[in-house]
Amino acid sequence: MTDDRAPDGSPDQPDAAPGPGRPDVEAPRAARRPRSTDPLELGFTPRKPVPWLAPFLLISTGIRTLLAMLFGAYLDKRELQNALDARISRQVGPDGGLWLDYVADLGDGFNATYSIAYLLAQPELTVDGHRLPRAQTLVMGGDQVYPSAAYEAYEDRCKGPYQAALPVAPPERPTLFAVPGNHDWYDGLTAFLRLFVRSRDRNFGGWTTGQSRSYFAVQLPADWWLIGLDDQSGSYLDDPQLSYFDEVARKLTPQSRVIVAVPAPTWVKAADHPTAYDSVDYFIRTIITPTGAQVRLLLSGDLHHYARYAGPERQLITCGGGGAYLYPTHELPERIEVPPRDTLARRASRTRPYDLAACYPDRARSRRYGWGILGRLPLRNPGFATLLGTLHTLLMLAMAGVVTNRAGTSEQRLFSVPLMIMLVVTLLGAAFFAKPPSAGGKRHARHWILGVSHGLAHLALAAAGTWAWLKLPFYEWPWPLPAVAAAVLYGPVLGLVAAELVAVYLLVAGSFGVNVNELFAGQGIEDAKAFLRLRIDPDGTLTIYPVAVDRVSRDWQVNPDQTPHAPWLLPKTPLTPHLAEPPITLT
Repeated sequence: MTDDRAPDGSPDQPDAAPGPGRPDVEAPRAARRPRSTDPLELGFTPRKPVPWLAPFLLISTGIRTLLAMLFGAYLDKRELQNALDARISRQVGPDGGLWLDYVADLGDGFNATYSIAYLLAQPELTVDGHRLPRAQTLVMGGDQVYPSAAYEAYEDRCKGPYQAALPVAPPERPTLFAVPGNHDWYDGLTAFLRLFVRSRDRNFGGWTTGQSRSYFAVQLPADWWLIGLDDQSGSYLDDPQLSYFDEVARKLTPQSRVIVAVPAPTWVKAADHPTAYDSVDYFIRTIITPTGAQVRLLLSGDLHHYARYAGPERQLITCGGGGAYLYPTHELPERIEVPPRDTLARRASRTRPYDLAACYPDRARSRRYGWGILGRLPLRNPGFATLLGTLHTLLMLAMAGVVTNRAGTSEQRLFSVPLMIMLVVTLLGAAFFAKPPSAGGKRHARHWILGVSHGLAHLALAAAGTWAWLKLPFYEWPWPLPAVAAAVLYGPVLGLVAAELVAVYLLVAGSFGVNVNELFAGQGIEDAKAFLRLRIDPDGTLTIYPVAVDRVSRDWQVNPDQTPHAPWLLPKTPLTPHLAEPPITLT
């Protein structure tokens, strides 16, 4: 049974979040089951993976990121949440223990997102000999939708697939909690709050939303606690949130053990962005530590892989394998210091070493995935190749204009305004394209060297293309035939060659820790996904099962089973989950 109460200990409102076995909340009515995979039958449109290198998406994402950096404080709705209920939930299973799932970075392409949702919704999984019943509590760890936080995108890329996986609540009536990630923040949390906090029916497929704000605290069995933070992409913790957790801290004791879910693995990002971990450290140091409670586990998504760092005090786990494109593991540091040295957090807290204990996919497989950029970049990103072809066509025309002007006059001038503009755009674009793997990271000499070298390589390709173009008869044809030939022949050919040049650059730069994200975003790898299934026994033992899937399903069929809470769609080829590493036990 659950016991949802306000921070002051008084009973909460009648609409308090339900939990495992709660009898006083009306179960949702059965949704009409689809007869085909047609979007009109499903009630949502299964989406393809986000094409991250598509020109318009690159521009729009860059604008959103810039606006979030410039005006994020003005869009911040966390202060307004002070008017909402300040609920503390309690989740306990019928046996006095609890099964809990953690999934993050899920709202991307349908195949990967639904494959994970399908596994989460199964009544039971048998993974490497371990019997894992369906969890009574589900935590979504951030970035529930891509690329932007539009309500329609949430419906198609997140809520729709999860409703198809578990249309109606099963008997245990599972509860859902969600942590907002940076993509959830792009509209100032408007759609996130509407879907996970202020929804009228509070139903998310077969799960019931259990939080009253964008952050939450949940009391678990055996004096374990689950805390979900909203730090607005690493900026700061607002006063209402700190006040809420001050009230939560009054319930903690020296025997309490705490799981903290945060939007990003700032313990890893601090290696490149030293102040990234400050807000998490401040929260633990000022809210949790004075109570005597121990933070035994930090969870995050944001990096789309599984990685666990083990240290003397706690486990630091990144598990962002809910559906978004795979992020590499072979560039992860073998050892990190938390908090990092020479930061405000370091001066207030003692630095401790944490070693990389496990990762999925393993480093060798991650490197092999990296080489796939040579074949996948132009095929997965035709718009990007078109953009490169257009830029190289303009470069060729500018270079060809200078050459022909010199040949036809006695002025012997090399200066050309269009050529100078294209040279500057190419070099600056390539230089600023070379960036650290995380926002806010420092640029070092290697970024500028690799970026300028990349730009010079494109200029060399443009010069070679111009030479070849002038050897062909097209340039001597009457206008506009040369322009037509350039658009139909030169642009597409140079676009493909330039795309391969970018692929080679990404492969080389990735080995120096530059453009690592673009190396894998350009491939859009849907496979190698993961989630966590955690078990808290009544005696307080916590066991973590990192469940991985090497290959997601790409073909689906309508489920003939008409049971209300049976999934709508079945994989034509069964999914075969396994453990990314042996179970981790905490006491």
